[in-house]
Amino acid sequence: MRAIRMLLVSALTLASVSAHAAEQDVQRLTQLLEKSQTIEANFSQLTLDAGGTSLQETSGKMTVKRPGLFYWHTNAPQEQVVVSDGKNVTLWDPDLEQATIKKLDVRLNQTPALLLSGDVSKISQSFDITSKEQGEVMDFTLKPKTKDTLFDSLRVSFRKGLINDMQLVDSVGQRTNILFNGVKANQAVPDSQFKFDIPKGADVIKE
Repeated sequence: MRAIRMLLVSALTLASVSAHAAEQDVQRLTQLLEKSQTIEANFSQLTLDAGGTSLQETSGKMTVKRPGLFYWHTNAPQEQVVVSDGKNVTLWDPDLEQATIKKLDVRLNQTPALLLSGDVSKISQSFDITSKEQGEVMDFTLKPKTKDTLFDSLRVSFRKGLINDMQLVDSVGQRTNILFNGVKANQAVPDSQFKFDIPKGADVIKE
């Protein structure tokens, strides 16, 4: 009986330590995200298949502003613009001259841009989070708690307190690496930057 009691005490102690560590990871990530109320950056994005073969390489510009505002412009030849005004998300494809509009899904696990601009208080509701610190770099690995997500895992890295890069892995092992550069935090960004004017004559699809 004494041995069983000791095992139970040890198990409860380990569970308590694990829960405390998880809570600390959430707090660290929350603090880093809240530190930047606006973010402006250039990005380069590389998508690889499960075997490491390059599928697509793009670059562009990102601007985010809390709460829920983001602008994501991918340069040609795969040009696209994704804009959220906090209520709706507009995807503009200039090659097709087509705009797709849908309501903003506030679940943080639906888009990395929303993680950077959304309600950080919901992070622990959406993800299990672990962290690792190496010098001036802090890495966070986020695992969605539900299966209805765009990715199976998301790694977010900060360097000196600013967003540095992301890596998304989906259910078939495809990886998307996003590296940010020229990052500027807490600059004045007008809300008008997150309103997209659809060109006349464009096809509009509402979902």
